[in-house]
Amino acid sequence: MSEGIFTLDAEVRTDLGKGASRRLRHEDKVPAVLYGLGKEAVSLTLSHNKVFQAQEFEAFYSHVLTLNVDGKKVEAVIKDMQRHPFKPRVTHLDFLRVDAKQALQTNVPLHFVNEEKAESIKTHGGHAEHHMVDVEISCLPADLPEFIEVDVTNVELGQTLHLSDIVLPEGVTSVELAKGEDHDLAVVTVKTAKGPSVESEEDDAEGEEAAAE
Repeated sequence: MSEGIFTLDAEVRTDLGKGASRRLRHEDKVPAVLYGLGKEAVSLTLSHNKVFQAQEFEAFYSHVLTLNVDGKKVEAVIKDMQRHPFKPRVTHLDFLRVDAKQALQTNVPLHFVNEEKAESIKTHGGHAEHHMVDVEISCLPADLPEFIEVDVTNVELGQTLHLSDIVLPEGVTSVELAKGEDHDLAVVTVKTAKGPSVESEEDDAEGEEAAAE
């Protein structure tokens, strides 16, 4: 993956409002805002093509980005991205400034691994129901992971993994868990697959044979 997706050129814009934003989009540009660290928010303009290419990579959403704002480098993360409801267009971006010495809070994707190896799924016909696709974490920018793995290998049929069961990288904490035990949210459950079991299908077949005789 090209490291270029983590660096974006941006220009400060002073022409604000819905009309200005529409004009920017017609010029193949994306309006954005940069805020955080107690500094004043700054309205920006970026190239839509570069943003659209970058947003296709999952790591773009959970990586410290470098914004070249009129020649000055600013470290930031994506906090929000708005898209057109049906066109392949990014319509607005929110960037949060980060400081290497200050912890940040952001969401990173969950990767569910080894589902095909889990006995509860492979042998007993269960299926994994994902309750989350990402998780909010707190960490220093240098410790920010691109994703967090959730290993389903040993999850039994009917068992649920919660946030407290997830192994987080060193230096990374769960924002929800920090609020207390009652925030230990469900992450994934292995449930019994819907439909008749093998035994019931065999019983039905025997019943049909008996009826035929």
